Amino acid sequence: MADPSTVVTVVGADERSHDDEPRPFVDVLRWQCLAGDCLMDLGAGGELTLTFVDRTDIAELNERHLGGVGATDVLSFPLDADPVAADPATEDPAADVPVLLGDIVISPAVAAEQCSTHAGTFEDELALLVVHGVLHLVGYDHADPVATADMRRRELELLTEHHWSGPPPAGFRQHHA
Repeated sequence: MADPSTVVTVVGADERSHDDEPRPFVDVLRWQCLAGDCLMDLGAGGELTLTFVDRTDIAELNERHLGGVGATDVLSFPLDADPVAADPATEDPAADVPVLLGDIVISPAVAAEQCSTHAGTFEDELALLVVHGVLHLVGYDHADPVATADMRRRELELLTEHHWSGPPPAGFRQHHA
């Protein structure tokens, strides 16, 4: 559990155009709160951005930064790979600068298309993508089977605590069908 003095800031934005289809409603504040709750649970302080974008925008980011082809559901861009904890007892001006955790970018259109064969519902899909992105920003990965199992276990714990407030629904899946 996080230190109560840990500062968490989640800046959210819906930057989709009106042309992206499907264009389901996204409650940005709800997903900002979920990201913040997860960071607090993980004991991670700092600032992150959570941005919802069009399919074309996430495809461009995927290609430019990861060499991927086409639209994907979520991308995470960690910033401070090795943040130094500021000591408030010192007079270091950097002590007032927040740790920049990074950016999470989500395509609601892709999430809407895959939710029935993945998390089950659109809301559960977005929740999973937010939590997945947060975990990437704090150092979790799925590069090998052990890391994947650890990340999925942590996803499920965070979703159970902060999204469902109980066990996952019967149709929830972390693996793509």
